Amino acid sequence: MSVPDAPSRPLTHVYDAAYAGVPNWDIGRPQRPFVHLAEAGLIRGPVLDVGCGTGELALFLARRGLDVLGIDLSERAVAQAREKARWRRVPAQFLAWDALRLPALADAGFAFETVVDSAMFHVLGDAERDRFVAGLERVLRPGGWYFLLGDARRDPASTYGVSPAELRERFERRRNGWTVEFVAETAFERRWSRNAAYVAGVRRQPA
Repeated sequence: MSVPDAPSRPLTHVYDAAYAGVPNWDIGRPQRPFVHLAEAGLIRGPVLDVGCGTGELALFLARRGLDVLGIDLSERAVAQAREKARWRRVPAQFLAWDALRLPALADAGFAFETVVDSAMFHVLGDAERDRFVAGLERVLRPGGWYFLLGDARRDPASTYGVSPAELRERFERRRNGWTVEFVAETAFERRWSRNAAYVAGVRRQPA
């Protein structure tokens, strides 16, 4: 399936600059909550990894036999993910793509049973979060799951971070057809630190 070119957002150059080195959030392996979800058999393919970075989560899932597409705003991160896939001989696919443009993926014929999000949603602004959720409805099949990991610390000066109340408000109260099945306390690991986080499972109701 072919996909149209994705225009960049103003933040593209910021993330490209971060991936010129090794960002603090790139720990060289998937975050532990996603490993547990995969081992429990809750992540089913095809899988979309939004904000995939250099691809560790997508590669982990593909190595388990799942069909995975990873997307990231940073072309530099995607290039590194593709290189990892080539050297490790893992058949994950990667695309430089804005997660706020999921409807264009749907228009190109993509549909997924699971969407995984390792610390992408929690950096979006308020309007961007609503736009992203609307896009999920286009690419996630009925009955499919959206699993996200987000920083539990809330910045009062911005929308950074996530909370259980916000997830229920944004998915269940503002939109029909979604159920927040669980939200659990966990940790978000960084290269030199770790902090409190939430892992959540949101399900699109079956048709």
